[in-house]
Amino acid sequence: MIFFLGLLLGAGLWFVVRCVLGGFYTVGPSERAVKTSFGRADRIEGASTLSDPVAESLQGEERERYDYPQVRVIAPGGPYFKWPWEKIHKVVVATETISMAFDPETPDANRAGQMLEAVTKDQLNTGLTGQIRFRVSERNLYACLFGVKNPLTHVMGYFISILRERIANFAAPPAAVVPGDLKIGEAVIPNATIGVSINDLRKNLRDLNEHMDRECDSSAARYGIVLEASLITGIDPPHEVESALAAINTAYNQVSSDISLAQASADQKLVQSRRAVEIETLKAQAEVEPLRALSQQLIDLKLQGGPGALAAYVRSVRLKLFGQARRAVVEVAHE
Repeated sequence: MIFFLGLLLGAGLWFVVRCVLGGFYTVGPSERAVKTSFGRADRIEGASTLSDPVAESLQGEERERYDYPQVRVIAPGGPYFKWPWEKIHKVVVATETISMAFDPETPDANRAGQMLEAVTKDQLNTGLTGQIRFRVSERNLYACLFGVKNPLTHVMGYFISILRERIANFAAPPAAVVPGDLKIGEAVIPNATIGVSINDLRKNLRDLNEHMDRECDSSAARYGIVLEASLITGIDPPHEVESALAAINTAYNQVSSDISLAQASADQKLVQSRRAVEIETLKAQAEVEPLRALSQQLIDLKLQGGPGALAAYVRSVRLKLFGQARRAVVEVAHE
């Protein structure tokens, strides 16, 4: 009898400790939780991913493939209580940063997660370095917790496939005059490095990052992880290609320098020529202006003094000139 009482007492104590005291839990400030009962998540009836704005980026058959149920999210706080047949699944929703070359399944891949390789449109194998900022989507916790086995692995594979496809087909946006082109009059000499895919990528890193951000908008609906930003910071071609590009850039810079000096010399000569023309024009105007003034004076004299005024004026001028002359030649008529 005492044995059975002790057994019952022990079972009661175990139940209290296991089911009552052990049933309390809390959720941290940067955590979110989902409760499952016998393995089934606590769902919101009639709600799915497709009814949430997070699925706006999905198109076509993707909307059927990634149609996840909406679950009740347990907010930070507590203590909360659960029964023994219930289980709490917690995730951290804080933003994290990792290298874009990191492989969750094979950490030694991609040079131990330091550089990701990709092939450009002109068949050059280039190395990419940068980072990815991501966080768990609170609006689609079902996909993160139950939709895929390893969400981070899926997201990294998704990101890398989009990035390599973009690198393989990237072309610089067309422009009338690309920065670095030489312009002589109306003729434009394009930069020798334009058209080389690696140079195009380096010059358009911002456009490349923005493209990746747009293409990865659907990651939240697919895998329950939001890719907040991709920061591609470096594009490193093979050493032999790098040296060839350096030689091209050096030659182009030398040509650019020579042409710039020639343009500066020509501009200086043009300025000097314009100044000389202005000076000679002013001299001619200075010589012509007294003659114009004299002409106007003679016209006024004729109008005011009559026809004989001009003859008297001419006689006065001739006498003045004769007074200043040392020798005069007089024409004598022969009989």
